[in-house]
Amino acid sequence: MKPLRIMVVDDSAITVKKLAKMLEELGHEVVHVAGNGQQAAQAYPAVRPDVVTMDITMPDMDGIQATSQILASDPDALIVMITSHGQEQMVISAIDAGAKGYVLKPVKKEKLGEHLQQVYEKYRPGHA
Repeated sequence: MKPLRIMVVDDSAITVKKLAKMLEELGHEVVHVAGNGQQAAQAYPAVRPDVVTMDITMPDMDGIQATSQILASDPDALIVMITSHGQEQMVISAIDAGAKGYVLKPVKKEKLGEHLQQVYEKYRPGHA
């Protein structure tokens, strides 16, 4: 799989560090980090990553609202939710808002890599 340019969106600095490390170990490039949905929605048009990993529960603007805003500006955006157990209804709302999938916390590197590859191959056939 080709290396992806990824935006990581999470309000936890620890989670951001862990995700960034995993993504880089998988051969991808973290091109932007945002601490909430508002920052992500504002930065997205300039950054134009291949994939966004998006936390659901964040201050100022949650991941569901951010997903809607990003997709309003770029209907082809690929957003994968990173979520905790017990947030099933929020995951459904995120998928309804246009997210292309989700990965459960605690995130495992292999699972993250597999899921990003599946999403990218499904929505960007011929680019992988």
